[in-house]
Parts: sequence; C-alpha cells; structure tokens
Amino acid sequence: MGEVVTIGLDLAKNVFQVHGIAADGKVLVCRQLRRGEVLKFFQSVPPCLVGLEACGTAHYRAREIAALGHKVKLMPPAYVKPYVKRGKTDAADAEAICEAVTRPTMRFVAIKTVDQQAALMLHKTRDLLVRQRTMLINGLRGHLAEFGIIAAKGPEGVKAVTAALHEAQDRLPELARLALHGIVDQLRQLEAEIDRLEKRILAWHRASEVSRRLATIPGIGPITASAIAAAVPDGTLFRSGRQFAAWLGLTPKAHSSGGKERHVGISKQGDGCLRRLLVVGATAVMRLARKDNASRSWATKLLERKPAKLAAVALANKTARIAWVVMTRGVTYAAPSAA
Repeated sequence: MGEVVTIGLDLAKNVFQVHGIAADGKVLVCRQLRRGEVLKFFQSVPPCLVGLEACGTAHYRAREIAALGHKVKLMPPAYVKPYVKRGKTDAADAEAICEAVTRPTMRFVAIKTVDQQAALMLHKTRDLLVRQRTMLINGLRGHLAEFGIIAAKGPEGVKAVTAALHEAQDRLPELARLALHGIVDQLRQLEAEIDRLEKRILAWHRASEVSRRLATIPGIGPITASAIAAAVPDGTLFRSGRQFAAWLGLTPKAHSSGGKERHVGISKQGDGCLRRLLVVGATAVMRLARKDNASRSWATKLLERKPAKLAAVALANKTARIAWVVMTRGVTYAAPSAA
C-alpha cells in the first residue's frame, strides 16, 4: 500500500469521516472515526496535507492536527460543495474535501489563534447582547403603547419611556407593572454587560499593534479595528485589496451572459458583522462629508452624484481596501494631501 499524501476530514460532533489518497490518487483510507480517535489516527499517519471545511470547531482541530506535523488547510464550505459528486453523505463530503484541498485555484481560510478566537467571541457576544437589547426596547415601547404611553425611538426615547413608566405607576395594572419593570431590569443588566464587554474589547485593541494601525483609518474605530484584526489573521491570503473587499461582500455581484455584463448590487458574501461595521463607519464619515463641502473630499464628490446609502457602501469598499494595505504592509493610514 502506498503512503497517504492527502487527507480530507469531514468534521462533526461525534463521528468524523476520513478520506485519504496516495500520490497517484488511489484511495487508501475511507473510514469513520469517533471523536476520541481523531488525534490518535493522525499520530499514526506520516505528515501529509489535511483539508478541513472552515466551521465552528475547525480552527481548534486544525491547530491540534498541525501540532502533529501535518500541513492543515481550511476551506470555505461553499467552495467545497461543487466537488461533491452525488448525494449528501459523510463519505462523499470527505472525498470532496480531499479533492478540493489539492486544487491550485482554491481559496483558503487562515487558521486563527486562541487569542484571536477569544477576541472574536467578545465581539459575537456583544453583538448578541445588542440584538437582545433592541428586542427588549421594542417590546417595552410596544407594551407601553397599548396603554397610551408613546416615546420616540433611539437612546433618548428609551430614557423617556422609562421615565414615563415610573410616572404612570398608578394608572397601570399590577400585572402590567410587573412585566414592564422586568423588561427595564433586563435592559439595565444588558447595558452593564455590554459596557463590560466593550471595555475588554478596547483593552484587546490597545494591546494589538495591527488593531491600533487599523484604527488610524477614517471610519474605523476600536470596535471595527479589533474585529478585523481578530477575523483576518493573515491579510496576505488576499491577493489585493479588492479581493479582501470582495470577501466581505462589498463588491458588485456579476450577472453576465452572452457577452452582456451586468452588476446587480453588492454580493453580501463573507462576514456580515464586519461588513455592517464598515458600512456604519462609512455612514458616519459621509455625515461629516456633508458638513465639510469646502474640502471637496472623495466622499463629498461621491455624494453629489450618488444616493447617500450607495455612497456609504462605496466608501466602505474603499475603507476595506485601505485596511488590507495597512494590514499587509505594516503601515499606518496617511491622509492624501489636498490638491
């Protein structure tokens, strides 16, 4: 039997599927492994190329297998799916992974360190709590509206509706007061937890040299900078700033046929959280551009020709390209000199 040179590993919770081939493509290994058998199997195999689909546990598995001397590469699941020949089975998926990892045009995902995964967990937890806070605020405003207490949207509206709740204590039924005060208490706890997470994110940002350099770009603050630094361990995996922007889903989606080229909005692929942060930051820059018409900046000129939302997405695309340059070249942002 020949020596295994490439292995495709289909990850799961309990049962893992392995597909290994020799240099001539002959299948040498095709079997299932229990969770406790995975590392033992790779200890018994000579160092080789191992392909995995990027998922929740992939980075941990990749670090463990790489520590045994293997060369591990992660791939987006969407890029592996075309190599599945027929049906949906673990064996077919592992075979597809084994074939996809050898393709010269395949795009790979950088393996994150433990520190980067922990930083991303802070961001994901904060994002979850912010969504829960929004749900509670909407619920509070909706319930109070049933009793004729109306408040404006936004942070000031929350303060106003909370004050109105305390003023209307005597007019509300006891059961309604019990439910509404429970929502208010949950809001206070969420606010305190979000503040605590943001302080830890800021501390991580200050300790990261890459994150500090990213924060010098207009439209990128500590939250966005630390999220990019944690989500993109190696910017050189992208050939250009445009490819990085495309990975974030900020480039137009092509829909061409028969020689007719069409672009139908942005693709919205990749990390939705990073894309949202960049667009929000670009919106803030656009707001300042409206006030500073004398400077004739790029954003100001774009606003004269395009709608505000479209201009904000275009600026987010440009910001992503600048961020790629800052990450890959080890420089800080330098504003272009005035003409």
